[in-house]
Amino acid sequence: MRFTILGPVEAVAPGSDAPGLAPRHRAVLAYLLLHAGVAISTDRLIDAMWGPLPPDSARAQIQTTIAAIRRMLRASEADGMLATRPAGYVITPEAGQLDLDEFTSLTATAAAVSDAPGDAADQIRAALALWRGEPLADITAHYVQSARARLNGQLLAAVERLAELDLARGRHDELIDELSVHVAANPLRERLCCQLMLALYRAGRQTEALDVARTFRATLADQQGLDPGHAFGKLEQDILRDAPDLRPPVTAPAKPQGINFLPYDVPDFTGREDEMDGLIRLWSGNNGGVVTISAIDGMAGVGKTTLAVHAGHRLADHFPDGQLFVDLQAHTAGQAPLDAGAALEMLLGQLGVPTQQIPASVADRAALWRSELSGRRVLAVLDNALGADQVRQLLPGSSRALILITSRRRLTDLDGAHALSLDVLPAAEALELFTAIVGQRAAAEPLAVLDVLQLCGFLPLAVRIAAARLHHRPRWTVAYLADRLRDQRRRLSELATSERGVAAAFTLSYEQLTADQQRMFRLLGLQPGRDISPEAASALADLPLDEAEMLLEDLLDAHVLTQHQLGRYTFHDLLREHALATAAAQETPGAQREALGRLFHHYLHTACTAIDHLYPEGKNRRPRIPAPQTPAWPPRDEAEAITWLDGERANLMASAQYAAEHDWLPHVGQLAATLHRYLLGHAHQADALVLNGLALGAARRSGDAAAEARTLIDRGQVYFWWHGDYEQAAEHFRNALDLASETGDQGLAASALAALGTVSTRRREYDLAHDQCAQSLALFRELGDRGGEARCLTDLGIVHERRGRYDDAHEHHRQSLLAYRETGSRIGETVVLNNIGLLYQRQGRHDEARHHHRQALDLSRRFDFPGDEAESLNALAEAARSMGDLAQAVAEHDNALTVAREFSYRPELARAHGGLAHVHRDLGRIDLAHDHARQALDLYTALAVPEADEIRTFLAELPPSANEPEPTEAPTAGRPSR
Repeated sequence: MRFTILGPVEAVAPGSDAPGLAPRHRAVLAYLLLHAGVAISTDRLIDAMWGPLPPDSARAQIQTTIAAIRRMLRASEADGMLATRPAGYVITPEAGQLDLDEFTSLTATAAAVSDAPGDAADQIRAALALWRGEPLADITAHYVQSARARLNGQLLAAVERLAELDLARGRHDELIDELSVHVAANPLRERLCCQLMLALYRAGRQTEALDVARTFRATLADQQGLDPGHAFGKLEQDILRDAPDLRPPVTAPAKPQGINFLPYDVPDFTGREDEMDGLIRLWSGNNGGVVTISAIDGMAGVGKTTLAVHAGHRLADHFPDGQLFVDLQAHTAGQAPLDAGAALEMLLGQLGVPTQQIPASVADRAALWRSELSGRRVLAVLDNALGADQVRQLLPGSSRALILITSRRRLTDLDGAHALSLDVLPAAEALELFTAIVGQRAAAEPLAVLDVLQLCGFLPLAVRIAAARLHHRPRWTVAYLADRLRDQRRRLSELATSERGVAAAFTLSYEQLTADQQRMFRLLGLQPGRDISPEAASALADLPLDEAEMLLEDLLDAHVLTQHQLGRYTFHDLLREHALATAAAQETPGAQREALGRLFHHYLHTACTAIDHLYPEGKNRRPRIPAPQTPAWPPRDEAEAITWLDGERANLMASAQYAAEHDWLPHVGQLAATLHRYLLGHAHQADALVLNGLALGAARRSGDAAAEARTLIDRGQVYFWWHGDYEQAAEHFRNALDLASETGDQGLAASALAALGTVSTRRREYDLAHDQCAQSLALFRELGDRGGEARCLTDLGIVHERRGRYDDAHEHHRQSLLAYRETGSRIGETVVLNNIGLLYQRQGRHDEARHHHRQALDLSRRFDFPGDEAESLNALAEAARSMGDLAQAVAEHDNALTVAREFSYRPELARAHGGLAHVHRDLGRIDLAHDHARQALDLYTALAVPEADEIRTFLAELPPSANEPEPTEAPTAGRPSR
């Protein structure tokens, strides 16, 4: 199925007899496609089609139209593309099905490769080739004018970017005709005129360049009564005086720096020649612009990963933009398969995308992944996949990429993939592999070698381990090795025949370890996380750090551990299974529980110390975890705390999941209460909700009402801050308050009241908010909790500010700031500085407001508080607008929009759109004002806050054309404490 809106609106399914769509149906389809992935309500569709005066039959017409679109999709075998959600209709075209998505992806890729002008220009030219005339050319509806203007703005931005790249490459002669056409169609587009002037000047046509300048000046003065900007004037003067700076720059082409995350390629790789030839032919037949996918399947230990990695290294020169690798953990003992979001986070990190720029949602991560790969030559190995569903979102769209997928299952439903099924090694290739490792001893005992190969099941992994043992035991004969394998084979007869050799080889490898190494091997099989650090292994085994680290290195040398990241150790999945089985057989249940108890204690204590560095004001409200008996190596400052928490987050979550499944209930609750502030403050809201859910179940199973109340408060805060679901948040807070009242826990009651106060403030119920915050403040003071007191003081300051009691507001914020600084709370200080800035804005003291917002922004960036960064940027923009600096206001709101969108921070996303609507209105950019206001309205309506009515009023008063508007104040909201 192919959809086009960058020209006539069409829906085409090659080879299909799908019915055509009437103009009104195509108008609705186009609107859904413009908002692909977003649920659109019937009311919003009615407004988009007819504006403020819809016909009485509007709702029926929309329903009829949706039915017609569904019929067309069903006839094209794409009926699942349009779904009905509680919030409305949502259409989700796949990669490559919508021309607008392709255009956006290509231009984003061009921005990502800006250091390679030629490649960037190619991407933009490909993007521009998708345009087939006026966007939405053949439909009429209320929304079309503003949507068309927005799309044309994107087109012109791409044209200007391409011109900038071509000018930098000395292609001025080729640009002149193209730019002349665009300038004639857009005579007031200053940047286009400047580019045409520069191209003419560099082509030796100085007089014509100055004619373009004079025409632009006159047109701008006649139509808008304005003078050109500073950059235009400077260029005009430089052309007049023949400035040397205008000559084409001479730049040396940048040498691409490849990245390689492929694991080690074994030097004695043997066999698989036919399979390797097939992979090379597969890539050689690629036309250079289509993703090539090879799905390598086979049983465990058959050498899928080895082949994929070897092929990756062999083909590396064909992929100068990088070779990537991720283990999807489909068959890793004790672990769930890696979800698409986590895998995308790892792949984007390997491409160099900073962690803070990786979006929270899987859909946004997949879009960014496709954008990053578009046009790049990349090879990626997706190892150990569960099935097609697990990898489908990891596949790029349009890219010169080779994707090698390994799985124990045949991926028959992965469209476009070339299947390669691996069997065990043929006897000749297994013999070649064994001989390459063992050497001459293999030639001396050919029959015994065949015995060993048969006992290993001809599986490459088993053959390699058995041969390595023999190689390092010069006194052993091959026959002696075969006898040992026979004994182990009988002991493991419960395993399937094809896996006996693997288990026997693993057992033999285990027997060659020292007693201390064996114990570490067994205990490592117990730990539920993805990998382990030396410090965690030290706690698990109850050993000093240097001994634990030495044992880990010994196991690494023995090839029973691997190391994909410096300082972190992990198992191959088969060896993990063997280690777990060995631990179950040789360690008593009590010893296993004691080892895991030490590990969990290490995680809890270290997490507690790290959180205390980052959020010291909440120490009194978090569990206090005593130091473990084994030596502890806690983080020493904020930087080390963040590094440790980021590095161990996946293991901490795995430990909580394991503890919940094995009735280790105290660990779940304590870990959830300890990590809450970190997960909330650093935009890990998905993990926060999972951990809250586990803790809530644990608290209810154990009958711990206090733990249940604490978890409800934490869970409500996730809904409040990140999701903007204030009703759900308030329900959690009220339930927590009821439980706190039942148990008589004043601390929890104070926290629940304070949380309810934030909801009331957000809803502008200031009398109720004042009462709730005042009650909470009294309780915190009675308890001597300075952190809680500081929180309530700034919340009361917001209430006073909104009521116009500025002196009271200043005093409460001043006291709060002192208390937060006394406790060392950076996040609290950030919040109060922003609130003081908002208070100064209300008083018209804008310089002082910007000073405080700037301080808050610096703190939020220094300590990685993305939510507070978005709030500081929006506040700076609002202050800039009040001072008349509209350009700065646009820049700050745009930055806030970027941060809020990356981290799915809906309240600040709405605030940024609302602010941009007002600023663009002030600048006379009415179409942009309409666009941002509608997006703000959608968000505020979903949040169910009073700002929705203000944006509706703003839209109603907004002129339909770019007239000089009357200034209006953008709504601002105080920032309660978390």
